[in-house]
Amino acid sequence: MKITCLFLVLIFLLGSCSSPKKTPAKASPTVTRADVLNGGTSFSNAVLLKVTTEREGMDEEYRWLRNLYPGYSLVRRSSVRKPPRYYDIIRIRTRDGHLKDIYFDSTSFSGKR
Repeated sequence: MKITCLFLVLIFLLGSCSSPKKTPAKASPTVTRADVLNGGTSFSNAVLLKVTTEREGMDEEYRWLRNLYPGYSLVRRSSVRKPPRYYDIIRIRTRDGHLKDIYFDSTSFSGKR
């Protein structure tokens, strides 16, 4: 019985001595004052494009990104419906390595050919 108790205490002590594993921090999108002035930082100030077809809408979204973030790279693109509106959210990596989520209101052209 003593050996079993000593064994359990030893296992407990060895287990409690291990250091916690460090997980790398995930990069989160950054938002600057200039971003807020340009729009596209959230659903409430999404970039509104005045086009009528999906092809025109996507072309305009990428043109807008090229103008404001030259040298960006596309990380992810997703579409979201927040009734009654539709949004495209495009995550980019800027030339200097920052992640940004850009919101476009795609209601005027979503699903239209």
